[in-house]
Amino acid sequence: MPDNRGVAYIAPGKVEVRSMDFPTFELQDGPGVHPANVGRKLPHAAIVKCVTTNICGSDQHMVRGRTTAPAGLILGHEITGEVVAVGPGVEFIEVGDLCSVPFNIACGRCRRCKTGDTGVCLSVNPDRPGSAYGYVDMGGWVGGQAEYAVVPYADWNLLKFPDKEQALEKILDLTMLSDIFPTGYHGAVTAGVTSGSTVYVAGAGPVGLAAAHSAQLLGAAVVIVGDLIPERLAQARSFGCETIDVSAGDPKDQIEQILGVPEVDAAIDAVGFEARGHGGDAGHEAPATVLNSIMDVTRAGGKLGIPGLYVTGDPGAVDDAAKEGSLSIRIGLGWAKSHSFTTGQCPVMRYHHGLMQMILNDKAQIARAVNATVIGLDDAPRGYGDFDQGAARKYVIDPHGMVRS
Repeated sequence: MPDNRGVAYIAPGKVEVRSMDFPTFELQDGPGVHPANVGRKLPHAAIVKCVTTNICGSDQHMVRGRTTAPAGLILGHEITGEVVAVGPGVEFIEVGDLCSVPFNIACGRCRRCKTGDTGVCLSVNPDRPGSAYGYVDMGGWVGGQAEYAVVPYADWNLLKFPDKEQALEKILDLTMLSDIFPTGYHGAVTAGVTSGSTVYVAGAGPVGLAAAHSAQLLGAAVVIVGDLIPERLAQARSFGCETIDVSAGDPKDQIEQILGVPEVDAAIDAVGFEARGHGGDAGHEAPATVLNSIMDVTRAGGKLGIPGLYVTGDPGAVDDAAKEGSLSIRIGLGWAKSHSFTTGQCPVMRYHHGLMQMILNDKAQIARAVNATVIGLDDAPRGYGDFDQGAARKYVIDPHGMVRS
């Protein structure tokens, strides 16, 4: 049996690469594993050799100590892998297949899965609808920032690439299919982006950049990206976006300078609960700022896509209400403007096949848009540190040296 190593959350601000058990067809006890899931049999699973596994901003929330994640939790929900073993219940996935792994784990059998709402599967997390690898309160499925990982319900979850060699050539684009490309696309779709739309994307991290690129693919006339970090704004400009520095003042005023009017057709929150204030309050955390801002800048009858993460437990929040996810949102403003809101995990399987086809046929360049940067597994702690400092990069971990070779 091969060895296995993975990236573990240790304490706020600290991760390290640790030896860990090789995955089996039974969910074992460990940090964060829900007791009701311990011993769960997985005859429907596949074990994958992780070809690429990415660092996500959602991981960073845990590493900053902004969730109730336990020490020792193996991180990572953005996995692309080569199948090395399959359980007796797997019919269509075979050893040797190269596949994208949707970050949200879904059974394919429950009521929600059967209607395409795979982000809120009812069967894989005993605590609540929805699950993910290596994430707090998501059922305790072991994370994939590792050399090997197990994927339950493999026939349902895995997206097999049709040509393995072609896929390896485009792996830096295809690795984004596990999360941020579908998530950004979902944000744009649910915001109603279409041909000729004017769009505001709050946040120029990887999900925000993916949302901006997705808005372009959907035919937006103008995509404006707002952030506090100059390097991230420069990355947004590198593929044709307009940008605003929200530390310089109200986004509404800056949008008017670009468009001639102080509003857009569609807005996307790609920041989430660790939002900072705008203008003179830019240095202070204000978790409702982005939600209130996108209501302010979106026209009457417009839609708001909210792929940014909001949580029900935040021990580091600025006040007691925010510690349990209660924010001072101007819902009256959204109501008065007849806004539509879409929140929650992206149902990756709704989009990933079509986005794969766009990548394979050179219609999408998502790796360039998010500045994909390859690092080794042992470099993961440095990657987390650089990302936390605002690096304008999407770190792609290459555990076996398959990308660089």
